[in-house]
Amino acid sequence: MSFPLSFGALLVLLIVLIVSAFRIFREYERGVVFQLGRFWKVKGPGLVIIIPAIQQVVRVDLRTVVLDVPTQDVITRDNVSVKVSAVIYFRVLDAQKAIIQVEDFLMATSQLAQTTLRSVLGKHELDELLAERERLNADIQQVLDSQTDAWGIKVSNVEIKHVDLNESMIRAIAKQAEAERERRAKVIHAEGELQASEKLMMAAEMLGRQPGAMQLRYMQTLGLIAGDKSSTIVFPLPIELLKGMAELSSKT
Repeated sequence: MSFPLSFGALLVLLIVLIVSAFRIFREYERGVVFQLGRFWKVKGPGLVIIIPAIQQVVRVDLRTVVLDVPTQDVITRDNVSVKVSAVIYFRVLDAQKAIIQVEDFLMATSQLAQTTLRSVLGKHELDELLAERERLNADIQQVLDSQTDAWGIKVSNVEIKHVDLNESMIRAIAKQAEAERERRAKVIHAEGELQASEKLMMAAEMLGRQPGAMQLRYMQTLGLIAGDKSSTIVFPLPIELLKGMAELSSKT
């Protein structure tokens, strides 16, 4: 009786071992296979046979990972304290390196992203951090990509999400922006005065070429002012005009 029972147990154990030997990897997955503790090969996707107790396999996801970088306290080059958060996009290109070269590539990439964010942004001033995000994103991405290349990881993109300032710095920036707008307004006003003076000078030169042109201009100005009946008009009368009227009356 013991023989049939042992045979049945062996049969069940054999079936379990055969079933456990089959592994299915999706299109975006790879399996890093170790044989007796040593790296053997990378398998997948599809059906993969793993010898139980002799081979072990580690699954690796090759899809792009979106990693949220926690808010970091950054001191810029002009000694301004800001809080910056970012997000990075990366994927595993070499499954063998991602498993063998680093213990936990997700944790390692996250920690490296935090330190790189602080070190890169600390080399720039606050104005650059607020106005040149695209260039800073490219700088951070380049540094991360060069350092994670040994882990078989490709950092495709880095985006700075938020730059938080304290209330005093926000008020200082608002004052700076207001002063800048006032400066531009004064410059525009001065340029307008300069252009107007140049045009008046050209008009005076043109009116001075003909003796009667100035008198006609006086008459036009008097007609414009006379349209407002509620005001008192004090208008200078040229001596030349009186002389012309006297000559005209004497001839008549």
